Amino acid sequence: MSVILRNARRAGRFDAPVDVLLDGGRIVAVVPAGSTVPGDREAPGQTVDLDGRVLVPGLWDAHTHLTQWALVRHRLDVSEATSPEHAAVLVRARVHGATTPLPPDQPLVGYGFRWAAWDTEPTVAHLDDAVGDVPVILLSGDLHSAWANTAGLHYLGITGHPTGLLREEEWMPASPRIVTVDDDVADGMVVDAARAAARRGVVGVVDFEVADNLRVWRRRVARGWGGLRVRAGVWEQYLDDVLAAGLAHGDALADGAEGADGARLVTQGPLKVISDGSLNTLTAYCFDEYAGMTGPDAHGTLNIATDQLAPLMSRAHAAGLRCAIHAIGDAANALALDAFAASGARGSIEHAQLLQPDDVARFAVLGITASVQPEHAMDDRDVAEELWPHRTDRAFPLAELRRAGVPLALGSDAPVAPLDPWAAIAAAVTRSRDGREPWHPEQSIDLRTALEASTDGRSLALDVGGPADLAVLDVDPLDVDPSGLRQMPVAGTLVAGEWTHRGF
Repeated sequence: MSVILRNARRAGRFDAPVDVLLDGGRIVAVVPAGSTVPGDREAPGQTVDLDGRVLVPGLWDAHTHLTQWALVRHRLDVSEATSPEHAAVLVRARVHGATTPLPPDQPLVGYGFRWAAWDTEPTVAHLDDAVGDVPVILLSGDLHSAWANTAGLHYLGITGHPTGLLREEEWMPASPRIVTVDDDVADGMVVDAARAAARRGVVGVVDFEVADNLRVWRRRVARGWGGLRVRAGVWEQYLDDVLAAGLAHGDALADGAEGADGARLVTQGPLKVISDGSLNTLTAYCFDEYAGMTGPDAHGTLNIATDQLAPLMSRAHAAGLRCAIHAIGDAANALALDAFAASGARGSIEHAQLLQPDDVARFAVLGITASVQPEHAMDDRDVAEELWPHRTDRAFPLAELRRAGVPLALGSDAPVAPLDPWAAIAAAVTRSRDGREPWHPEQSIDLRTALEASTDGRSLALDVGGPADLAVLDVDPLDVDPSGLRQMPVAGTLVAGEWTHRGF
């Protein structure tokens, strides 16, 4: 079905409004308002007057864990906890004070605690004392650790753990068990989360859920998926299945016959590899020691050696896949860049939170995208100052990356941060949140750059031939005071020329 959007304005352009013809899921024409649109058909419901609203390319979130984000929207939030005792109080209130009982034989799963900033580490006893034998598993804000009581550990199949704080390789193999709902329920939650994303102008996400994403997304397509483009990442343990299916980057995961129009919305994404840990778990792999730490773990954790990483990336690259390598510490980023150089692979480094100056230049030389999550800088600014002293001038170095000509892609890492590109754009531009002074404002980027880093490479000019994935805004984002970006009003969203959200 063709759609004509009349009387639209383009972001940052103060010329006359335009009419935009969408057909076959593409932008077919952009002409001065009132002109004869090629193929003009004024059928009822196919022509929409935007009345001067601003039309921009739809927004992408370049890094999500979509099922976890969908589940988190229904889980206990303990992100405000300032100590293990405070978190235990929140857990006890949910267990003993909530009107909705816990499902039988399932744990209470919470999220968002950040123990690296606490004066004392959490223990099994904190939660045992609070709720006894009710199984509790709390997922950290960075997804790299979890905290469980004795019953929660038993649910995960773990016995004899000394503290209940599971970090990195202790936690990652057990993490799929916290998806405690049936596929039907999880899929419904994901559909609901996609609708919420559409209300923020989101048209697509890269999904790095730790799961068999080929199977999961083929199931969702067969069930009639729609409304959001998805690039489904693949993890090493599932790579053989993707290669056996002959899938390269951008290929549809399912035949059109399996899911009608939804099949073209879900495509193969990159190989995802986690090379190091995270700042809040004290496992991001760094050249310098963490403040106050000594010994073999004082520099963080390297999860995969370069002599293993490069061959894995070469294998994916030879099959036509891109690579997305998680690297947070500066040493991990250096080694990830080494692996890109050795393998010839293309793709991104995910996070790139701490970089040596020479490695900023190597991003540009190798053509590697910096897939960054600016809201993490707002979450981590205090703990970064504590654990990475005298080096935060090169933490989240967006301006340096931009000046070097490195492609930027903004994301959330949802559920680590909310799936809302306007929050990421605001953080990238202001380096501030909640009225605080900007943190290292010299590393901020301008609003146009941040917006363009959120549109999957689409031009704000609305190029003819591009996908009809668009957001309709009540105001021009390039005219908005940066302090108001988080509340950006989104009037409508279209994916492949179909409305996924319309509020006018």
